[in-house]
Amino acid sequence: MSAFPIIRIITKLLIPYILLFAFYVQFHGDYGPGGGFQAGVIFASALILYGLVFGLEAIHRVAPPIVIEKCMALGVLVYAGTGVLTMALGGKFLDYNVLEHHVLPQWHIPSGQHLGIFLVEMGVGITVTAVMTMIFYAFAGRKQTQ
Repeated sequence: MSAFPIIRIITKLLIPYILLFAFYVQFHGDYGPGGGFQAGVIFASALILYGLVFGLEAIHRVAPPIVIEKCMALGVLVYAGTGVLTMALGGKFLDYNVLEHHVLPQWHIPSGQHLGIFLVEMGVGITVTAVMTMIFYAFAGRKQTQ
């Protein structure tokens, strides 16, 4: 039990709003300021705040390091996979216009640009969240030397 129960309570109240704001920035990024990088940093800040207040073991239970490592690769795979998909459909790397009619025509996506930007920003957001969290794990988990 922490010596500062008020900090624990405030943290439990703030984290859902921080995560909600991160999702807002992520999904609103192609319409205004924001996007994958900003949302990834905000999302990671919620995880880091949780780790600072409740301890490294608690954050490892919520976001195990092996999952974070896989998310780093997943984000890059989503980003690069979007580019490879556009090349496979006959365009250049990250040429979103080829996504217009080839991918999921039944969803009536307004443009290939929207789908392409959404996928790229999602990949960036996942990667940035995972990398920032892993940097916190690296620094918080090291032993002090005398």
